[in-house]
Amino acid sequence: MLDQPLIDIKNLRVEFETNSGIVIGVEDISFSISPGETLCVVGESGSGKSVSSLSIMRLVEFGGGDIAGGSMVFDRGAKGKIDLASIDANDMRSIRGNEIGMIFQEPMTSLNPVFTVGRQLTEGLILHKKMSKSQARTRAIELLRDVRIPEPENRLDQYPHELSGGMRQRVVIAMAMACEPRLLICDEPTTALDVTIQAEILALIDRLKREHGTAVLFITHDMAVVAQMADRVIVMYRGNMMEEGTVEQIFEAPKHDYTKALLAAVPRLGEMDGKPAPEPMRIMGDEDKYAAVVAKAKAKHAAAPKDVKPLLTVNNLTTRFPVKKGLMRRTVANVHAVEDVSFTLNPGETLSLVGESGCGKSSCGRSILRLVEPLSGEVDLDGVDILGLNTKDLRKARRDMQMVFQDPFASLNPQVRLIDQVAEPMRNFNLASGSELTDRVASLFDRVELPRSFLKRFPHELSGGQRQRIAIARALALNPKLVIADEAVSALDVSVQAQVLNLLMELQADLGIAMLFISHDMAVVERVSHNTAVMYLGRIVEIGPRQEVFQNPQHSYTQSLMSAVPVADPRRRKISSDVSFKPIPSPIFPKDYQPEPSTYAEVSKGHFVLNS
Repeated sequence: MLDQPLIDIKNLRVEFETNSGIVIGVEDISFSISPGETLCVVGESGSGKSVSSLSIMRLVEFGGGDIAGGSMVFDRGAKGKIDLASIDANDMRSIRGNEIGMIFQEPMTSLNPVFTVGRQLTEGLILHKKMSKSQARTRAIELLRDVRIPEPENRLDQYPHELSGGMRQRVVIAMAMACEPRLLICDEPTTALDVTIQAEILALIDRLKREHGTAVLFITHDMAVVAQMADRVIVMYRGNMMEEGTVEQIFEAPKHDYTKALLAAVPRLGEMDGKPAPEPMRIMGDEDKYAAVVAKAKAKHAAAPKDVKPLLTVNNLTTRFPVKKGLMRRTVANVHAVEDVSFTLNPGETLSLVGESGCGKSSCGRSILRLVEPLSGEVDLDGVDILGLNTKDLRKARRDMQMVFQDPFASLNPQVRLIDQVAEPMRNFNLASGSELTDRVASLFDRVELPRSFLKRFPHELSGGQRQRIAIARALALNPKLVIADEAVSALDVSVQAQVLNLLMELQADLGIAMLFISHDMAVVERVSHNTAVMYLGRIVEIGPRQEVFQNPQHSYTQSLMSAVPVADPRRRKISSDVSFKPIPSPIFPKDYQPEPSTYAEVSKGHFVLNS
């Protein structure tokens, strides 16, 4: 690393003008990053992490922000130094995406839905690198291959909505790295990725840093990723810098109480060894509430009946999506998203589905609810054949099964007040009206621990964690028997994540809800699950009691998943300097391809592993 900083930020202040007056996003922060150095910025949502990064890119102005003070001096090498805070829009346009690249957290908002992946990837290469279309396309294929996307030649001609969330995120990473920027800003870049892909992407960013001297500003709420990636760490809270130090200083000798609380709240793989029942997450800075929730969970577990009839039975569920090509958009192949999946789920219990992005987890959940139509199989919910229902009867059955989606901002209507969004399911089924409806909505707000003063607010007036609570309240409005939580906490920081997970576990204990918990966060899954199923290429490769799967993984993919989990210890770094990426098999097969049925070996009571 060089002593001369690539970017030097001094006394940065960012303000937002609102109806209630001026809101300070970042108060007064100073830091620098040298070439070949990774600076990690951590803190809760609303701490100013993303505002700082958007200020460097001068994108904060497009969101109503104003750089009210300070300087951001960027070293352009042969072109000299320039203050990003004061340059005009044209100069900034030549830097943005070229000399400074940014990986955004939510890929669906940073990708244009009406352009193909190829067009969006090649745009920067043609503009900044003056490549021809064919040269840019060749380079785009290389980039997609680098970020572990299977069949990159085919993916270039697809649109963002045709890719899974994790694959979209990898496209965004490829776009940011396309022009080999001098400074790479990563805003929660691996939030939507499973641990195996995350490990490869982190290694890719680390290699870019080492080989090209790229400076990296890495924003994350995942302290294990910080331990793996950071040279230095900044801890932020409410727009201010609480603490700065080397990664070893922050993890081994934190000075500020907030930093200590942040580290204590981090879920760690292996904490649940020897504990048969799920246990609530530690709540940052509130030990009394954490102890109360743990006591309640243990009491409920002790009182739970041992032999119960399954609420949900899934047999041989298969879902495939057509791959269309040509002017006539003919089906030339099929994506085998869910292939011969079977499991049962009891009332009041949680089955977690884990696996890499694109493995079929979300498609499985949506198939059960018939949000996508399965090709074949059986889904029995409390004696009702879900796949055999006509449209009218399926609508009635929806009362018993609800879903909490990953991104609450996308699943909530931005133009409708929260009271109406939570009331909508009850209105649709004529369950209440007038003052009774208002009272029921208010009680749901109480249930998810949101103040009743929020009833009249809109989604954009809430934080990410608060929006997710609204999504949970809406899912609970019809008193469902089954809730499918699809990456419901993956985008939340550790403190908010703990609150939302504890809320779900508490509601499950009180109401006897069965929960299918879809996630790629192994530490969280270990904490909340009764049973765990591991998916790979559309199939369940291992399923059983959570203790068995985590402490005695039998399938090679489960073992690789466990070994890839990052450790919140900077002295136990897993990022290899010479990563050999394993090729990812494609889930796309010819139209007439018929795969073999899934057969399993029982290695211990209730613990099954797919036969190879």
